[in-house]
Amino acid sequence: MRRTEHEEDAPVEHVTRTGPLTGVRVLELAGLAPGPFAGMMLADHGARVLRIERVAVVTAEADTPRRQVMDRGKRTIGLDLKSPEGVAAFRRLAREADVVIEVYRPGVAERLGIGPADLHAVNPRLVYGRMTGWGQEGPLARTAGHDIDYLAASGVLSALGREGERPLPPVNLLGDFAGGGLMLAYGVLLALLERERTGRGRVVDAAMVDGAAALFAMFYDRVQDGSWGPRGTNLLDTGAPMYDTYETADGGFVAVGALEPRFWAELVSLMGLTGLPDRNDRANWPELRRRLTEAFLSRTRAQWQEVFEGSDACVFPVLDTAEAARHPHNRARGTFVEAGGVLQPAPAPRLLGVPEQDLSPATRLTDLSSWGLPPAEQARLREAGVLA
Repeated sequence: MRRTEHEEDAPVEHVTRTGPLTGVRVLELAGLAPGPFAGMMLADHGARVLRIERVAVVTAEADTPRRQVMDRGKRTIGLDLKSPEGVAAFRRLAREADVVIEVYRPGVAERLGIGPADLHAVNPRLVYGRMTGWGQEGPLARTAGHDIDYLAASGVLSALGREGERPLPPVNLLGDFAGGGLMLAYGVLLALLERERTGRGRVVDAAMVDGAAALFAMFYDRVQDGSWGPRGTNLLDTGAPMYDTYETADGGFVAVGALEPRFWAELVSLMGLTGLPDRNDRANWPELRRRLTEAFLSRTRAQWQEVFEGSDACVFPVLDTAEAARHPHNRARGTFVEAGGVLQPAPAPRLLGVPEQDLSPATRLTDLSSWGLPPAEQARLREAGVLA
């Protein structure tokens, strides 16, 4: 977005940043998964992301690339933010940044001297992205929690699981990643867009409980008007036999999503099923499930895949991650890539016409001149153990 007085003479980085966020500089304070995920989403589309890690961690890693998928395309430094010198250095970096991603509990950044007010004093254009579970305010704001707690508080967890069984969290996808990291990246982009009009940055308060609630928007009115029942009894939550998974003869599974009548008719025809009761009568769902369960157990997953190949029955084998990477459709689209010896999902969404991104593993950045920190100052901070 803007060049600094140091950038002309700065060494060229080995990671090539391309895409709509080229020129956007992001300082990512190291933390749990949602923060790095948001940073990855930005880096995947061209942002220049600098991870700020603890000095001891970076010293121990030396120059070994970080091969964690969510650190791809980034650079890393170690900085002691508990020392006045480290805080002063971070503020210098923030002067040249467009975005800060911070994942501490409310009040921690302020106590360190790197809160929004501290950084806006040196860079009014800075977008300050804050990631927490409960948000920056409210009775639980300073309380510990995890993805499963935020889902519970949002009401979403109560709806996940099979009928008559306890609520089942979908690993930490809804709270940490979709409701947290992805919402933070979205909020940062909104603030960057607004800054183009106002010239000023904004604080983004991304709370996982808020994000999880927003993701469940489709169902809240249905719960209130009674059209959505208890968990595991509805059309899309394994309550309906035409939207569920079934085991096959070899211990594999297939996913069935034959919701529309014509898709259901094609499924029934291809499976050779006759005499089925009316699926529109919910009282028949147990019998339909029994018939489908029995039928799918009669053949292997591969045999069923052959039966449904190319059809509109909406039946697909449940692939593991390795199989997914080998599937012809995913291979044709390049849905998975290998970077630094690690198989991983490619950047999403796709922006047609944008060159492929460099997804190299994160490496240590040894020269911060282009970030506004002169070489002499870097040397002094390294000698003091403040910078690594």
